[in-house]
Amino acid sequence: MVLEENGNVVSKRVCVIGAGPSGLVAARELRKEGHDVVVLEQKPDIGGQWLYDPNVEDEDPLGNPTRAQKVHSSIYANLRVFSPREIMGFTDFPFIPTKDGGGDSRRYPGHGEVLRYLRDFCERFGIRDMIRFNSKVEYVGMVNYTESGDVVVHEDLKWIVRSAIEEKQGVHNKVDQKAAAPVVAEEVFDAVVVASGHYSQPWLPTIKGMDVWKRKQMHSHVYRVPHPFKNEVVVIVGNSLSGQDISMALTSVAKEIHLSVKDLNVTEGLSKVIDKHENFYLHPMVESMHEDGRVLFIDGGWIIADTVIYATGYSYSFPFLDTKGIVSIDEDRVGPLYHHTFPPLLAPSLSFVGIPKMVLGFPFFESQAKWVAQLLSGKKKLPSTEEMMVYVQEFHRSRDSAGVPKRYTHSVVPYDGFEYCDQYADFSESPHTEDWMKKLLRSSYEGYLSDLENFRDSYDHDHDMLQLAYQSSYFTNFQL
Repeated sequence: MVLEENGNVVSKRVCVIGAGPSGLVAARELRKEGHDVVVLEQKPDIGGQWLYDPNVEDEDPLGNPTRAQKVHSSIYANLRVFSPREIMGFTDFPFIPTKDGGGDSRRYPGHGEVLRYLRDFCERFGIRDMIRFNSKVEYVGMVNYTESGDVVVHEDLKWIVRSAIEEKQGVHNKVDQKAAAPVVAEEVFDAVVVASGHYSQPWLPTIKGMDVWKRKQMHSHVYRVPHPFKNEVVVIVGNSLSGQDISMALTSVAKEIHLSVKDLNVTEGLSKVIDKHENFYLHPMVESMHEDGRVLFIDGGWIIADTVIYATGYSYSFPFLDTKGIVSIDEDRVGPLYHHTFPPLLAPSLSFVGIPKMVLGFPFFESQAKWVAQLLSGKKKLPSTEEMMVYVQEFHRSRDSAGVPKRYTHSVVPYDGFEYCDQYADFSESPHTEDWMKKLLRSSYEGYLSDLENFRDSYDHDHDMLQLAYQSSYFTNFQL
């Protein structure tokens, strides 16, 4: 509940957009603070990225931003988590295997186990009753503002949210199998939390000739399984985690895999994989693509390829959000955002939970969500608008002077590391990341660097750290 200066107790009405991990924990923390919460989720279930969708046949293979996306998740069938499960869970709900032995009990489980965990989290904390499924947000805009040259935002800012709710008709015969026309809902909220994720809108490089290349091109967003590439020559552009995973999966079916990277000085682990497989080759960046199927690399080498897969990452996209230009995206830098969360002119009524990339699992977004909830309840206060703007400008200057490309503005690791995670915890007076968690993550990262193919299944060296972990209050205080 919110205690106003006159002593009246009120509750903020808050809309959370998205029921992935960041949206779910935001909803829980907001309700803890006494707010009235509505979560709008475009899919029929929770999970966000972790809600695996194999039906990509009708999706634009290159993710053309002018075409409506039907598939939100970019998860592929064989994906396993990069971090050990001990450090992934929320602070009061460890990500442990189920006692009945069901599911995926590995320390680095597949995506299905993560979805199971999120469903259990919803059940444990009664989150589903706040969620409206099949509700696609079409518009979010300010209600009380003045637009005359510069936008003037009123102190008691409110937001109008328009969503299209797809209602399924009863399926009793073949004629009655279509979905009913969406019902459009328009509501006013005191605050909006955008938690819609950032792994859905493909980012593509600009390569000479890619617009005239006649063979198959696709972004990793629509890659699911390796068998469609049987006996093909495949070029994978990008040395991301997904690019490496997909390359390894294709070694058993493709004729040749050619991985194109910015820097040929790859990790020891990737080098081992390339040396192991006779059909796996490493190349520098692609220089051009040609109508006859040739892919030319900047060192002059070339191959005739059947398919090019772009594992080149994703762009931030909020097509529903209308802030009259206050919030914009410049080369994938969302801004201005105070600590990746609040636009200074619109804070705290508009916030973003889940913008940072490369974070320490779900606890990072939990502490971010706690901060948002406490600010809306009045327990915490933000600096002045001017102070927040100065901070954002200095932060951008520091990134620029360090040579960090704009599109990596919101990559927390390796630029800020654990210190930034602990800073979020300070904002909401949450505990810092425990030492054993930091050690386990470092161990995982070292394993990835040295033994890419096996690090998820070879962890005898973590034995002592795991004993410390399981003796910590994080696990000993938890009751199923």
